Amino acid sequence: MFENLREDWQTYDHDITRQGLWVMCVYRFGRWRYTLKPSLLRVPFSFAYKVLKLLSQILTGIDLPCEVVVGRRFKIEHFGGLIISGDTVFGDDVVIRNNVTVGLRRTGVRGAPVFGNRVDIGAGAVILGPIHIGDDVSIGANAVVLKDVPPDSIAVGVPATVRPKKKQPESQSNTGKERTDASVAPSP
Repeated sequence: MFENLREDWQTYDHDITRQGLWVMCVYRFGRWRYTLKPSLLRVPFSFAYKVLKLLSQILTGIDLPCEVVVGRRFKIEHFGGLIISGDTVFGDDVVIRNNVTVGLRRTGVRGAPVFGNRVDIGAGAVILGPIHIGDDVSIGANAVVLKDVPPDSIAVGVPATVRPKKKQPESQSNTGKERTDASVAPSP
């Protein structure tokens, strides 16, 4: 837990005012309590987690249950209106923004999205059902994603259409390396 918290602290630029960091601390605590073997010892920590989770939901508008599997350096870029189903799996270096819903497509039917590494999710996106989102994918603001998205793609629109990311020629790149089109979901 503490190693993950140190990495979260770095991910959020050592800024205690970032509400995504608060949610990640509660999430890490919730995951850690499952490692306690005597179930009797776990009871007070479970109660504390439930209180902290409710408090973080009220203060931030973010619902990130500890049953979600989150990779390293998961970053909640903006707070508010973020709902994530407990069956969801996120890879490493995922960035998610406000008003995003990730979860089940139908009530009572299991199956939530599985995300690869380096996925960038724009504000207001809705990603539902037992789908797979590949590595290096950008999901545009307000996109509704209901089907698999292959790696190195962009998903935009309602319902989302998927297209490959455009590669910029080296002469247009600021770093001299190829880069992807970041116009869909720019970082702040």
